[in-house]
Amino acid sequence: MGNSVEILKTLTDINGIAGYEHQVKAQMREYLEPVSGEIIEDNLGGIFGKKKGKEGSKTIMIAGHLDEIGFMVTQIDPDGYIKFTPIGGWWSQVMLSQKVTITTDEGKEIRGVIGSKPPHVLSPEERMKPVDIKAMFIDIGVDNKEEAESLGIELGNMVTPYSEFEELGNSNYLTAKAFDNRFGCALSVDVLRELKNESLGIHLVSGATVQEEVGLRGAKVAANKIKPDLSIAVDVGIAHDSPGLSGNGHDTKLGNGPIVILMDGSNIGHVGLRTFIKNVAKEKEIDLQWDTITGGGTDAGSIHVANEGTPTISIGVPLRYMHSNVSILHKEDYLNAVKLVSEIVKALNDDAVKNIIW
Repeated sequence: MGNSVEILKTLTDINGIAGYEHQVKAQMREYLEPVSGEIIEDNLGGIFGKKKGKEGSKTIMIAGHLDEIGFMVTQIDPDGYIKFTPIGGWWSQVMLSQKVTITTDEGKEIRGVIGSKPPHVLSPEERMKPVDIKAMFIDIGVDNKEEAESLGIELGNMVTPYSEFEELGNSNYLTAKAFDNRFGCALSVDVLRELKNESLGIHLVSGATVQEEVGLRGAKVAANKIKPDLSIAVDVGIAHDSPGLSGNGHDTKLGNGPIVILMDGSNIGHVGLRTFIKNVAKEKEIDLQWDTITGGGTDAGSIHVANEGTPTISIGVPLRYMHSNVSILHKEDYLNAVKLVSEIVKALNDDAVKNIIW
């Protein structure tokens, strides 16, 4: 199956925006089947592996999400330039002159570049004003619309950021597209690998949902199917350790351990589960970081209100340059997040769940 870094590389290299997650799901199936007693799927595309507990009747769901942010082709103009609409949250300033990949319905991948004006021709007013996404276009290097269409490009095609997975100057620092949230997918696999030979006091269902980036949609479906008693949404957090972010009231840093999200725009982390996690981390000597994210949400937002209510919290790792063509995480944060979630699962049983829910 490969080590954790190889899994991260493989998953981040795959292209799959919200609604187009099938290639990511296929790879996840390959990873999940050898370490699961059962594969659980929902009708939107979520996929999970299940390991039954030796004792107890309760279930915990560990949920990453398969989708990444990207775009959809909406128009091909007479000169062969591609117009698009965002799928997920983008800031226009990170988009110009970036490479992208258009995937045709037949699976052919075509490289393009989001065009930009040279600074030489910009008026003083233009220099001060961000370019509207609606005004942007993709240049795929063709002469006209007919040539673009001959390549298989048509309306509705998926467009994804293009960026190679790499180790940076310090090999603990990894850069790639789609760490949001192929990190969570990889963790869900690694937790099952870590616990494959363990005797658990709780049923473990670990995998990934779909369409998180467009409104936490797949998490609702998955939670309604799995009906967990507890859940951990695994997603990236924000690193506040780069220029312009440090000193703003948040202190999350790469290399300082996993993040537990106390609150985001969609969920208040369940207090009983938060206390349980804190105690497990202390006992196992795992360094934790704590943060709040007022803008945006995670799958915890849909999971915690599913069925009759599911105590849910979000655990992640700090990530630099989220929602861009490039992002950076720290390998040790990832490995410690796997350890943390694994130890949480090992510490659970029916009595512990009852005490958490209060």
